[in-house]
Amino acid sequence: MQDHRTDRKTAHITPEEMAKQRQAMAEIRALADRPQTFCVVTYGCQMNAHDSEVIAGMLMEMGMTEAPDRESADFVIFNTCCVRDNAERKALGNVTWLKEVRKRNPRLRIGVCGCMIQEPGMAERILKQYPFVDLAFGTANLYRMPELLLRLLRDGGRVVEVAEEDTIAEELPVQRLRRDAAYVTIMYGCNNFCSYCIVPYVRGRERSREMDDILREAESLQRDGVKEIMLLGQNVNSYGLGLESGATFPNLLRRLDAMGIERLRFMTSHPKDLSDDLIDAMAGSRHILPQFHLPVQSGSDEVLRAMNRRYTRADYLGRVKALRSAIPDIGLTTDIIVGHPGETEEQFLETLSLVEEVGYDSAFTFIYSPRVGTRSAAMPGQIAPEVATDRIQRLIAVQERRQRERLQRFVGTEEQVLVEGLSRRSDTAVSGKGGHGISITLAGTEKDIGEIIPVRVTGVKNNTLTAERL
Repeated sequence: MQDHRTDRKTAHITPEEMAKQRQAMAEIRALADRPQTFCVVTYGCQMNAHDSEVIAGMLMEMGMTEAPDRESADFVIFNTCCVRDNAERKALGNVTWLKEVRKRNPRLRIGVCGCMIQEPGMAERILKQYPFVDLAFGTANLYRMPELLLRLLRDGGRVVEVAEEDTIAEELPVQRLRRDAAYVTIMYGCNNFCSYCIVPYVRGRERSREMDDILREAESLQRDGVKEIMLLGQNVNSYGLGLESGATFPNLLRRLDAMGIERLRFMTSHPKDLSDDLIDAMAGSRHILPQFHLPVQSGSDEVLRAMNRRYTRADYLGRVKALRSAIPDIGLTTDIIVGHPGETEEQFLETLSLVEEVGYDSAFTFIYSPRVGTRSAAMPGQIAPEVATDRIQRLIAVQERRQRERLQRFVGTEEQVLVEGLSRRSDTAVSGKGGHGISITLAGTEKDIGEIIPVRVTGVKNNTLTAERL
């Protein structure tokens, strides 16, 4: 893959095109032999989870109902991730497993979509190696699923389509995963081209939604009783690219905060684009939660250069200091990769020391996973698996210790918990996220789900907190 930043065009989907998709949904709804039930299987990040909400919304508009599991559905669609090799292999393995299910249910239709399909050559691979897949489309074709599915149901055969353009489609139906919280995508794609990352190639270049469209969606969610909105983007800090000058992420946050939505969250942020204006917007807000996900990836300047992250360790620590100066109790989380090609033991130790110094509330830690076509995959000095495994185990040990130490600061403090569900360990307890993004468990029942409950933190248990109601 080449770092061509202008070789794909952005397509703002026209009202006429969206009307065409609505017509396709209506025609599928009228078909006597259409699938009656569906199941969407999701892999990957919050962006994929929200895409699956859109897929489910469109399928329900077509007259289908959600099946309790894959085995009982007439149409199963896998929304895939390809950021890491194991996610791709898991998705393909589960797709293959459905081949046996189809023998028991000849009506079963199988679809595959998402980032994996957008990879160069994957559509051809699907055609060749997975003949039982009926429908496949990439991230740029999501809005066209009704048209593609109608073609499949009417004409038979297989439908595989991958567009080489970057799309923005408004007003697609959404079936939300939760009634109390919602995702709102504010931008798509990425222009950063980190050397290990495939996202710019499968999600496309950065393009931002119009601020008015975002605000209208947020207002609609607020009217529906949504209490928490999470803003999504590969790099929310660079929101506004190609829009009018006032359309910046800090200004968007200020507009949303003024609407009075009870809780606002966002991810993900690139450290190089974390501005003082954004920190000021958070510090001066009433509803933006005091948490920040700031992926560092490595504590070594040499590794950061190899990763094309475009900041130094000192730059990163300076942003952490600025955040904590403005919002002293802010909850910080991060992403870290170990075993990037060429990483030495000394460079890995610099990552350990950074984790010690910052003290994260939680961290997502990964062993480097080569993705074909990215620059890191062709770099010399690929790290032996046993070395990478040893490093991540050591990293996890340090992070878990520091995390327990950091979480102690919450004991005795008050938090507001948005209850997400019953505790996995007890049917007399519920859990949800506090304002700092930490999971908190408290006594409760199913009727508490979706409510914001004031609590006092009583203890730390592994990577979560326990609390009592106020």
